[in-house]
Amino acid sequence: MAIFGKIFDNLKSGLSKTKNALTDKINETLKLAITIDEDLYEELEEILVMSDIGMDTTIEIIDRLKAKIRKEKINDPNEVYPALKSVIRDILLEGTEEKEESKTSDKEILLVIGVNGVGKTTSIGKLAAKNKQEGKKVLLAAADTFRAAAIDQLEVWSQRAGVDIIKHMEGSDPAAVVFDAVNAAKSRNIDLLICDTAGRLHNKKNLMDELSKIGRIIDREFSNAHKETLLVLDATTGQNAVVQAKQFMEACPIDGIILTKLDGTAKGGVVISIKNTLNIPVRYIGVGEGIEDLQEFDAEGFAEALF
Repeated sequence: MAIFGKIFDNLKSGLSKTKNALTDKINETLKLAITIDEDLYEELEEILVMSDIGMDTTIEIIDRLKAKIRKEKINDPNEVYPALKSVIRDILLEGTEEKEESKTSDKEILLVIGVNGVGKTTSIGKLAAKNKQEGKKVLLAAADTFRAAAIDQLEVWSQRAGVDIIKHMEGSDPAAVVFDAVNAAKSRNIDLLICDTAGRLHNKKNLMDELSKIGRIIDREFSNAHKETLLVLDATTGQNAVVQAKQFMEACPIDGIILTKLDGTAKGGVVISIKNTLNIPVRYIGVGEGIEDLQEFDAEGFAEALF
């Protein structure tokens, strides 16, 4: 219970900038409101957009809020806040049960992609440390071979996490690194193989070809492993993160998102936008610098911490 409390406190602390920008402003607006009218809805809409929830998602939230207020015959502006919280929580929770697919194997391979600077390598390191603490045997593959120092950075994180790494020279074929890593994972009875892959997006065809080749190798060499592709996005970029996700989705299927740097931005509303517009589950969120600050995303907990 104490561990859960610490995790929740970290989440609340990490979301403090977003909370100040979003929920505190909503509270101030509702305190000044005399009636629930179109002017109030417009003010709420503006606050939501400024928190980088995005225009389309904001319109949907306001529409749902209006319907809820009509249905429940709410007349007091003070009762709008819990109604809005409920609407946002419902959006975050929608479809989460269906997304929980049963794993066919206890062996996992994660392909982690994302442009340079979003915190991809750091997230991989934290995931490795987290899973090792849970008792899993973890192996890293340095398959983002085209960025200078990417291999060195991942090696530093492998040492911090206390896990092994498979690497080649800079500029090597990423698929060759994954081939060696997959076979090492099998021979060493590894529970989780995390592959640091494509860190660029300027040529979608190259990205698609590279990831397809990696996918074929995994399917051929370790077909019974549970494979997922996670996209790392930087929360501080707000709606640009949504645009980036759409571009990656055009190049390859994405199973989940790691959203970093939520503690450094007032744009945490982008979590709601990602869920609503992309319908891709946010799997992990980064709410601080520590290893324990990369948390599994819990929609209920997120809504509670935010409000």
